[in-house]
Amino acid sequence: MIRRTACLIARGNNPYRNLAIEKHLMDTLPENTAVLYLSQNRHTIIVGRNQNPWHECKVDSFLESGGSIARRVSGGGVSYQDMGALNFSLIVPKTDFDIPRQLAMLASAVSSLNITAQIGLKSCLMAGGRVFGSNAFYKSGSAAIHHGTLLFQTTMDVMEHYLKPRNKQPMTPEDPPLRARMVNLQELNPSLTLQSLEQSVCRTFASAFRAEPAWLDERILDSGTIDGLCSQFENPGWIYPENVNYDFSVEERFPWGSVTILLLRENGLIRAAKLFSDAMEAALFLRIEQSLIGCPFLIGAITTRFEQKLELLRDTRLLQIAGDVCTLLCGRIRAMDRDGGKES
Repeated sequence: MIRRTACLIARGNNPYRNLAIEKHLMDTLPENTAVLYLSQNRHTIIVGRNQNPWHECKVDSFLESGGSIARRVSGGGVSYQDMGALNFSLIVPKTDFDIPRQLAMLASAVSSLNITAQIGLKSCLMAGGRVFGSNAFYKSGSAAIHHGTLLFQTTMDVMEHYLKPRNKQPMTPEDPPLRARMVNLQELNPSLTLQSLEQSVCRTFASAFRAEPAWLDERILDSGTIDGLCSQFENPGWIYPENVNYDFSVEERFPWGSVTILLLRENGLIRAAKLFSDAMEAALFLRIEQSLIGCPFLIGAITTRFEQKLELLRDTRLLQIAGDVCTLLCGRIRAMDRDGGKES
């Protein structure tokens, strides 16, 4: 049960430092405590834990424009952030993690600003049929985090220019233009200010947990730990995938998200495996990668590896995702067998 709450608003706009502070707050979360962390990043693209930046955005031109590319610890999709976006991080003990309640809290915070907010598919926040808020989730140790971005006055043209368009949506041949899908809150309420949005989120947070928050300053946090985490987040080895000459690939989009499977084969064995996905379940794909390495490149052997992995799963959504990935991979191998073992 939550007995104490705290709020912290970041002082700077460096995405790597802001991600480091977020991770530190999660790693050091006291028992029975909920923390709300608000931040802004300047001209930044942040990809999900299992995404490939080269597939999600125009990496070279974005970096040349002075932008920063970062990777977060949670799954989910890519996000463009500028000084017209407010990032929120709600950090609570795992035992108090309640996604519907947390989404309702965020929707209530926006609705109190004379904007009718609703919770849409895939946990997005919507108003007037358009998305203004994205969310992602992550659990580690005894803590869990619900974080995301609220579009306040984001430069949509810049977002649309640098992010690559999605494709292969189920039952949707083409995505509508970005402006038809997304909206800035200030467009819906021109008198809205960033300060009033921050105040509303903090006020609703305190009300939801029935505890007046203590206000924190990032200068009280352990600077050495923050610097170390910041170095990890800005390390290119964390942000960009390893350059491997994979010789097998297959990709598909499912209702739960997209997945790309890359394999390197040698002497009939899978020597390397990489899965890219915008699904929320980040840890699952890492486990699948590990289970495939060293496995014979045979449908029977791969199916057995997946079955062994599925035995450890209890969540029906995880079972569905793992089953879909196995079916996709084995279906591609069958198609190759029919074509004489050649990639098409």
